[in-house]
Amino acid sequence: MEIFSTTLLEWLQRFAIVYSILTVRYVVIAGLAFLIIWTLLSGRLAHRYIQPDRRPGGKNILHEIKYSFITFFVFGLVGIFIFEASRAGWTRIYRDIDQYGWVYFAFTVVATILLHDAYFYWTHRFMHWKKIFKHVHLVHHRSTNPTPWAAFSFHPIEAVIEAGIVPLVVFLYPIHPGALAIFLLYMTFLNVLGHLGYELFPSGFTRKPATSWHNTSTHHNMHHKYFECNYGLYFNWWDRLMKTNHPQYHAQFESRASAQREPATSSPGLAMTDSGPVAASDARAVDVTERRPSNPRVA
Repeated sequence: MEIFSTTLLEWLQRFAIVYSILTVRYVVIAGLAFLIIWTLLSGRLAHRYIQPDRRPGGKNILHEIKYSFITFFVFGLVGIFIFEASRAGWTRIYRDIDQYGWVYFAFTVVATILLHDAYFYWTHRFMHWKKIFKHVHLVHHRSTNPTPWAAFSFHPIEAVIEAGIVPLVVFLYPIHPGALAIFLLYMTFLNVLGHLGYELFPSGFTRKPATSWHNTSTHHNMHHKYFECNYGLYFNWWDRLMKTNHPQYHAQFESRASAQREPATSSPGLAMTDSGPVAASDARAVDVTERRPSNPRVA
């Protein structure tokens, strides 16, 4: 079969391309979010900062970046497997849009997002099982107050689980590479948003019927702070159905979304401390990697 005729050099070349794409995507999206929100607009958005009592130091940020690059190694291997499996005719990937039409193309984007939301919720719950958590998922939860760089900060085993959605999709139903690319970009943007550390949505967002189904930065930030709540990724319905929303989620969201901006003298930007770069307005950069707050009851 063609997959077995690929030389080692060809595999390495393709892996290098996939790894580069994953890295560039991460650096551009997470990097721009960090540059704009955490640096250029940190003063103007100070009232929107979700955990104002502490900020992660350089040690935390380096931890997030290091494990993200390890994650991309795993993602790259999965990507090469899918590429070769597609060449061998094992997957249901198709390349002619006319084969199924544009309506089906759009449908697969939406269907994949919905499937991934369910997949993420339940694999996330699994990784919070005590025996799994301390050996695997704890790497991600070292960021109890995450930055955008934490979006892909996973233990290698978790990276395999996270990447599992793509093989599931390409073997389950016909999907065009373009639809898969749109899904992956959407996933990256929403993942970075969840780890943004600042609440950008307007007051009332979590209560209005038209928007309450969508998760917010506050929602996932609280998961990092309290651990045993708010497991969802894109949407809020699994947490509602399983009663795993934090009981103070709406109040916490409103405390940031409705906060008034204080008159600013100048943007604090970032300052260098022993722990690394932090907001200059916060003289104490708190190293949060080892801190785990007590877990609340969820409702």
